[in-house]
Amino acid sequence: MSALASLSCSTFGHGQGDTTSIQAVSRGLRGRCPNCGRGHMFTSFLKVADHCPACGEELFHQRADDFPAYLDILLVGHTVVPLALLVEAEYAPAMWLQVAAWVPLTIGLSLGLLQPLKGAIVAMQWFGGMHGFVRSPTWRHARATARSSDTVEPANR
Repeated sequence: MSALASLSCSTFGHGQGDTTSIQAVSRGLRGRCPNCGRGHMFTSFLKVADHCPACGEELFHQRADDFPAYLDILLVGHTVVPLALLVEAEYAPAMWLQVAAWVPLTIGLSLGLLQPLKGAIVAMQWFGGMHGFVRSPTWRHARATARSSDTVEPANR
């Protein structure tokens, strides 16, 4: 089974129910904390918050780097280029009309997809325990256990 397939089937219990990879990614797509789904993941357009304001989950471990931009270019390019070729082949509009249509569409799609893609990638890293998120599943489980038994939260937050 591939790594991506195993992630899509996985769940992680953290005391408030099971968070599946699909839930985590959908929360990331909406710019929400992959743990609780309530707190905002971003403090500005592409700046990931250090911690979730709602549940305190650490998010500063993320290493999305250029992957969101790569996916953005891949998706927008594979959408706009075939459409532009189709319109050119079927209707052959004037060049100024094509520039007036395709440039704003390309810029709008690129900017519109960039933050959701970054959120989804951060959520996948969070769910998979990648990079600094390695200790997060263990810490979340310990924190949830401590809350359920009304003991003190782990100090190594």
